Amino acid sequence: MILAIDPGTTESAYVICGEDYKPLYIGKVKNGEMLEIIENYDYDELVIEMMASYGMAVGREVFETCVWIGRFWEASTAQKKSYIYRKDEKMNLCGSTRAKDTNIRVALIDRFAKHDLKNGKGTKQNPDWFYGFKKDIWAAYAVAVTYLDMR
Repeated sequence: MILAIDPGTTESAYVICGEDYKPLYIGKVKNGEMLEIIENYDYDELVIEMMASYGMAVGREVFETCVWIGRFWEASTAQKKSYIYRKDEKMNLCGSTRAKDTNIRVALIDRFAKHDLKNGKGTKQNPDWFYGFKKDIWAAYAVAVTYLDMR
């Protein structure tokens, strides 16, 4: 199983999925709780979205997120650990580095949704692939899908 993380300054989103891409556990939690998940959940591989500035000026939040990425990396005892850059997600899922979050979400829905082809979530009575997903969880899942596709 793969633990994919979209890190943030105070909270991070995660998806744990199998080789079949099916999300098994999802969430957005405080970073301290993310450390507990990393240390206690059963997974074989860790993949984290890595920061890149591409020559642009960055602020405090970027550096704080980088500190959390390092803490998550060190806390994991996974057999395999990897980073995925956002530009790689965009190219893998959308074929363009100019893709936005909306484009990535549409690409994921087009690829995985079974019956709710508009938002991929379905309903409580009839859940689809992305039932329970929220903004940052989509980003964590994009990390997982890109990692699996690139392996």
